[in-house]
Amino acid sequence: MKILDLSSLRLVVSAGNQDNDQWYKDGVKLIKDNLKVKPNMNTAKSAIIFVGDGMGITTVTAARILDGQMKGQTGEENVLSWEEFPWSGLSKTYAVDVQGQIRLLQRRASYWYVVGMNDEVTSRYCATASADRNATSILSLAEKAGMSTGFVSTARATHATPACSYAHSVDRHWESDADKKRIALDDASSCKDIALQLAEYSHGDGIEVIFAGGRRELMHRNQTDPEYPDKKGERLDGRDLIKEWVAKHPNSQYVWNQTGGRIDHGHHANWAVKAINDAVAMNKAVSKAKEMTDKDETLITVTADHSHVFTIGAYPKRGNPMFTIVREADGELALDSDGKTYTSLGYANGKGGLNGSRPDLRGVDTTDKNYRTQATVKRSSETHGTEDVGVYADGPGAYLFHGVFEQQYVFHVMDHALCLSSSKQESCDKHVKRGGKGKPSAAFFIPVPSLYLLVILAYWITLTVQG
Repeated sequence: MKILDLSSLRLVVSAGNQDNDQWYKDGVKLIKDNLKVKPNMNTAKSAIIFVGDGMGITTVTAARILDGQMKGQTGEENVLSWEEFPWSGLSKTYAVDVQGQIRLLQRRASYWYVVGMNDEVTSRYCATASADRNATSILSLAEKAGMSTGFVSTARATHATPACSYAHSVDRHWESDADKKRIALDDASSCKDIALQLAEYSHGDGIEVIFAGGRRELMHRNQTDPEYPDKKGERLDGRDLIKEWVAKHPNSQYVWNQTGGRIDHGHHANWAVKAINDAVAMNKAVSKAKEMTDKDETLITVTADHSHVFTIGAYPKRGNPMFTIVREADGELALDSDGKTYTSLGYANGKGGLNGSRPDLRGVDTTDKNYRTQATVKRSSETHGTEDVGVYADGPGAYLFHGVFEQQYVFHVMDHALCLSSSKQESCDKHVKRGGKGKPSAAFFIPVPSLYLLVILAYWITLTVQG
């Protein structure tokens, strides 16, 4: 029998003068800091949720290292803005029918291709849709409670991730009426496409802020794009939904020519450089939100809707540049069994998949934004991963995020923190700004008129709600 003598181990460590070791001192400090953390059980005046679409654990790790290297560090020791939050947990990622897919911000689970509807509908069949099968979103609850809402997305406004906050569709791809006509498997005339639902959204006084791409789905096919004269809209009904939305909301304005990268789209194309850089950009956005809000009043949550089959490893030396080929601890090039170089990043499948033997990467600019990181199985598009994703939070109600939970639990925590629905109001108190009793909390200022944000970032997307 082998026995590990922990007392002798303690003496050896002590002999090494551990009290002066920086890692040891950091550990002592973290214990002291964590002992000071107390759950904030107040009702949130506002909430912000950042959804890094496709931002799995490996993407977070890669972003942490890249962000650190951009700051002149080796990278591994860096801490992202949301990693400083005191509360965190792991969210499962599966839908009713498949693994690795989910719709956030809804009170219950649904099918993969479905947006804002429960599991009683059949994808692409309009006849299965009905109002009693709609899944309520956190944004709609906030609007009904009189809060100001909005979302910001570097994807299309009608893409499935932001759409789940305002739309109900038996198919995520019914972004315009042209899409619906092409994809529907029955008479879909009684079902509204996602863009039309956005323009006609009627809960509360409507969504106050929409920052996103995808105007093609909002323009009719005879409209010329204001930025690209050779392109036109795709709507078949002849409606200009942008013009209609502006007319519907006095003092509103349409602003175009906004750009942004995408974590999810980058991974799907095996463009790791784009995906990880966009995760770093999201880190900056979360940092700015922390600066602009009062954590005693605002719940900030950072999470993802799913991960990707993206990995990082291969024993690179500390500080090995994120996107270059691997060098080992001694500085020598790392080689596979065939004498070929490789990067520390890889995918299980995608466009960068193998077609014969794996090529050597000497002389290849693996840092180029359009370089396709190598993958194993060749596919037209890389797939989502199935593993859990992180949820990081601070502010009122954040203490409810711990352990492992179903992804719709994120909705329920936000609902409880804001005390919006009747299902939560037995265990929370409405905020005084929303008709509750009690002493008003001090307001904080955001330089957008009367807006406290429930922000969703997906690819990232940002959605906003105010009390």
